[in-house]
Amino acid sequence: MSEIDETDDRRRVYDPEDDHPFPDERLNEVLAFIDDDPEIQTYLRAQNVNPVDRKGYNDHGSKHIEIVRDRALALYELLKDGGVEFNGAADQGLTEADESVIIALAATIHDIGHVVHRDDHAYWSIPLAADLLDRVLPELGFYDTEETVRVKGEILHAILCHHTEEDPLTTEAGVLRVADALDMEMGRSRIPYEQGGRGINTVSSQAIQRVSLMEGGSVPVLVEIEMLNAAGVFQVDNLLKAKLQDSGLEELIRIVAVNIREDGNQLVERVEL
Repeated sequence: MSEIDETDDRRRVYDPEDDHPFPDERLNEVLAFIDDDPEIQTYLRAQNVNPVDRKGYNDHGSKHIEIVRDRALALYELLKDGGVEFNGAADQGLTEADESVIIALAATIHDIGHVVHRDDHAYWSIPLAADLLDRVLPELGFYDTEETVRVKGEILHAILCHHTEEDPLTTEAGVLRVADALDMEMGRSRIPYEQGGRGINTVSSQAIQRVSLMEGGSVPVLVEIEMLNAAGVFQVDNLLKAKLQDSGLEELIRIVAVNIREDGNQLVERVEL
């Protein structure tokens, strides 16, 4: 089984040094703040205990957050490159520079409700994130009281809507919802798989070799998923498709999953949403 190349540009890891089609100075300061903040970093470690250690579910800790945030920012960049207008910050009278801040902070703390319980964690995340943002946003030094309230509201909206029970009302929230489902490669299930977990989420994650984000030609974004066997279809059809539906991004993202095994036993060769 081949190793995933972490340096592959198609994986779209956000680099603060790169040029971006959006204002990135404020975002880069926020990302540096996140890395150095003890409370945020402790949440990212602690939130993995209930889903992984106690329920044998897929990773929801620091690595998951890093991947989701990178892919959310990659989606944001590709959509901006494609001329897509974002409405979350704009509707609140905030600036374009705040769009990526909303996405990055929401992606970072969207799963902290797991410290309470895996079940209904999106709802548990809201009060915890609200308390955290009451400290973090003023400390950033960007926002006055009114702007803090508005940015906080947009971040909480995106967090709530990352699960499928609530439909996103902003493009920023739609980006987080889809990005959350794009963490589907085999590394996502490494911990429960090694501990003996064989549920469909774990086994299907083991079937996904690579997820790549790139320009889509007729649409702003193409998501290409390389599978090792047909079990990966569960991730694509049951999880990613469900997150894409009603995200507001359905017409902007093309998803193609391809079975890359060449042993002649493929049950599924290609799935396109």
